Order: sequence, then C-alpha cells, then structure tokens
Amino acid sequence: MEWLNLYFPGFLLFFCRITSFFVVSPIFAARNVPAQFKIGLAFFVSFIAFMGAGTSTPVAMDSLYVLSVIREVLVGLALGFVAYLFFTVVQIAGSFIDMQMGFSIANVIDPMTGAQSPVIGNLKYMIATMLFLSFNGHHLLLEAIMRSYEWIPLSNELFAVMYGGHLSEFMIKSLTAVFALSFQMAAPLVIALFLTDVGLGFLARVAPQFNIFVVGIPIKVLLGFLLLLILFPGYEDLFQDVFKQMLSWITQFFGLFKA
Repeated sequence: MEWLNLYFPGFLLFFCRITSFFVVSPIFAARNVPAQFKIGLAFFVSFIAFMGAGTSTPVAMDSLYVLSVIREVLVGLALGFVAYLFFTVVQIAGSFIDMQMGFSIANVIDPMTGAQSPVIGNLKYMIATMLFLSFNGHHLLLEAIMRSYEWIPLSNELFAVMYGGHLSEFMIKSLTAVFALSFQMAAPLVIALFLTDVGLGFLARVAPQFNIFVVGIPIKVLLGFLLLLILFPGYEDLFQDVFKQMLSWITQFFGLFKA
C-alpha cells in the first residue's frame, strides 16, 4: 500500500496523457479499433513509460492534482491532434480533386472517423494508412508519446504556453502547413481539370450544339482517373514527405516547452 500511495498518482498522470493521445492520434483513434484494445494498449504503454521516466519523481495527490490531470490530458490531446492534422492532408487534397471531378456530391462514410469524407480523399486516406503502417509510422508515434516526457515532464508549463499564445500560434501555423501540403498534393489534377473546363468552355462557344453537361462530366471523370493512375506510383515518396513533416511538427511542438 505504501508503494501504491507513492507511485499511483504519477502513473495516473502518465495514463491520462497517453490515453488522451490515443483518443485523437491517427491509426489508434480509428473507430474500427476496439475500445478494449485502446485502453489495454494505453495501460501497458503508460506502465512502460512510467517505469522508465516516472519512478524517479513521485507525485503528491494534493489540491493541485486535478489541474495536473487536466494539463496532462491537454498535452496528450494536443500532441495527438498535431499528428492527426497531417493525416487529413490526403482528405483535404481529395476534396479539391472531387470538386473538380464532380464527385463532391457523392461523399462516403469514412470507417476511420465515422464522418463523411470525399471519395478520392477516402481512397487516398486508406492508401496513406497502409503506407504509414508499412513504414512503421505507428512505432514512431508510440516512440513520440513515450519520449514526450523527456521534453514535456509532468511539471510542464502548458498553461503558461497557452496563456502566452504560443500554442494557438503553433496550431495556426500547423493548419497553414497542412493546407499548403494538401493543395500541393492536389495541384496536378486540379490544374489539369481546370484547363479541361477552360477547353470545354471554348468548345461550348465554338460549337453550341454540343451538350457540354453531357460530354464534359465523363471526360473529366476519365481524365481524373487517368491522371490518378499516372501519379499513383509517386504517392509513396509524397506520403513519406508528409509523414516526415508530421514528425517535424511534433518535434516543434516539443520545442514549445523548451526553457
């Protein structure tokens, strides 16, 4: 009981951060991953992290303990949200492409999040997930949350970082980077389909007898699939760059707490 009273408060703080990280982080937060698996994985990862970094600094369960729990939950949510943002790159890019191809009216339910997502975006999201797992990206996420205690200890200054506006500024910059990456990913198809629209517009002016709505939609769909087929081999390197950007921004998030 003495050992339990000494170490249980610290372990609970570890468990709060890691569990909240799994709630929003990519792969682990998917709806098709059983809740029992998430809780069990969070418990064992918390136990490993606590035995490696938490036993040296016992935590007292005093009147400020509730604030410590809230702070750890916010740290885990922010860290997982940064990782999740860079997974939405492919869905945002898919929205741009669907809008040009005419698929934006046919959204589907994403099994990962349970929300509606674009058709091409959902396809790219599944490919990104498979590539992320093949690159052992989930191992890097686990390493990131376990190493976070080296940069963001339990006695971190999250509330000071939030009050100073550094956290909100970082989130705005990360959203800007995500939008830029999404547009770069979708740019080849968006530009090609835009030029197709311009050509169809000229055709409508030169030959008004053509029904552009009947002719144009199949042309844009076929051209979009053809360009996707051509560009697919290069998506491996593209997704690798997105994942590197994700890890880079996670490192920058750690830097917010650097004294």
